[in-house]
Amino acid sequence: MKISGFSYIRNGFTYQYPFLESVQSILPICDEFVIAVGNSTDGTRDAIEALNDPKIRIIDTIWDEQMRKGGTIFAQQANRALDGCTGDWLFHIQADEIIHEQDLPTIRAAIQASDADERVEGLLFDFLNFYGSYNYLNGSRYQHKKEIRIFRSGLHARSYRDSQGFRKYPPPQQPDAKGDKLRVRHTGVPVYHYSYVRSPRQMYEKSRHFSSFYLGDAQLEKHYEGHQEEANYYAIERVIPFTGTHPAVMAEWTRNGNYDFDPSRINGEMTLKKRLAYLADKLAGRRIGEYRNYKLL
Repeated sequence: MKISGFSYIRNGFTYQYPFLESVQSILPICDEFVIAVGNSTDGTRDAIEALNDPKIRIIDTIWDEQMRKGGTIFAQQANRALDGCTGDWLFHIQADEIIHEQDLPTIRAAIQASDADERVEGLLFDFLNFYGSYNYLNGSRYQHKKEIRIFRSGLHARSYRDSQGFRKYPPPQQPDAKGDKLRVRHTGVPVYHYSYVRSPRQMYEKSRHFSSFYLGDAQLEKHYEGHQEEANYYAIERVIPFTGTHPAVMAEWTRNGNYDFDPSRINGEMTLKKRLAYLADKLAGRRIGEYRNYKLL
């Protein structure tokens, strides 16, 4: 049984992605790691090469700046790396996602257990969405909590929408096909997601760049017109203190890059409708109406 890791990145240093740590976090259980590296100007490709690991294979890509509808460029890049994989099981990790070293044996065991069960097409992971600093998690009910990160090869699976997850697209694939949801087993393993842990200035720059792959130039300028060039971390309903440990590969980031986030300043509007929704979630022990891009076995 062969496990292929895969990812994509472009200008990872410029936009403060822990992309090297992301690769290194799952490399121990991968037989190969394929990464699509876009036309970068900040030494991203050289840094990946400098890891000097024979498991890593780089696919050089050029990002199409005109693919600015729904973030489809991200799915395209994920699929470029996916197409280069040769494993029986495919492990996708994004450049701001890390797996804790303590969870690698559990993941390997889950893949081995699922390999003989043809019903299982993929494995579902929980998400720890860090927000504002390395000490807090996004507590909003509107933040994704689970995603598929591992799936079998041979399913005709492709990245869905803006690299949100994966679905099956049996041939002949139609351009606007929605695909079929994968049947998955829940691993209970968390993905440490660091997308919203940057300085306010860096977060603004990253968000604006990210938005440019969803909005045209005129829309982008209108959206950010009059905005202070710093992200406002406080327009959220709630955050949750994080009391666990971070993956070892993130030690330097958590030691040197923790930002002065003050949860007492949170001022996101908590309407009566939202209060009732949070209460209903608490009573039910789950998020009611949660979007599921998968079929849970």
